[in-house]
Amino acid sequence: MKKIHRMTLAAATLCLAVTSAHALEGDAKAGEQAAAMCVACHQANGGGMNIPGGESWPSIAGLNADYLYKQMKDVKDGSRNSPTMLPFVNMLNDQQFKDIAVYYSQLPAVQGQGDPAATEEELAHGEKLAMQGDWERYIVPCSTCHGPDNLGAGSVFPHLAGQHAGYISDQLHAWQSGKRNNDPQHLMLAIAERMNDKDIRAVSQWLSRQPAQRKGEQK
Repeated sequence: MKKIHRMTLAAATLCLAVTSAHALEGDAKAGEQAAAMCVACHQANGGGMNIPGGESWPSIAGLNADYLYKQMKDVKDGSRNSPTMLPFVNMLNDQQFKDIAVYYSQLPAVQGQGDPAATEEELAHGEKLAMQGDWERYIVPCSTCHGPDNLGAGSVFPHLAGQHAGYISDQLHAWQSGKRNNDPQHLMLAIAERMNDKDIRAVSQWLSRQPAQRKGEQK
């Protein structure tokens, strides 16, 4: 038990060490105009889309502006592999990245979608991984870095609660395979590589069903 507590503390300390925050200098009104090209995938409300068996575009409304800005920069410079996003970000400059990031960060978070066929057993397993982890396999709970309710922590760890299950699953597989490699200190790689397909489906389905906003946070 003491060993588990030490591991939890070490993981939390590492997560806090890579979390930073500052006010991004962007214009939400200009961002709304520049985001016209984003609507096809992320929708007018920033809620994204989840196509069963196909590509899943994330719900980006309400995400931290600095996090959104970094993801666009990473796609453009190649440190995040996203063939779908690349043609669009290549048409934008750095200030437009900031404007778009600020715009979407000010929108209310939109609830994502999961698979209605997910079983209670799967969801219970997903909850355990997300909130308690699996220390026998050195899988840190999502909430250690992404916040107590998995609603995000600072500019590094985005909210997972209410995100599309398909998108969460896609990203975990991407980190697992090395296709995605833009996380700080390879934190996600270290966790994803210890997860199997059952784990990934379970945690993705459970997280997608959690409230995307805190109580009383509706904008």
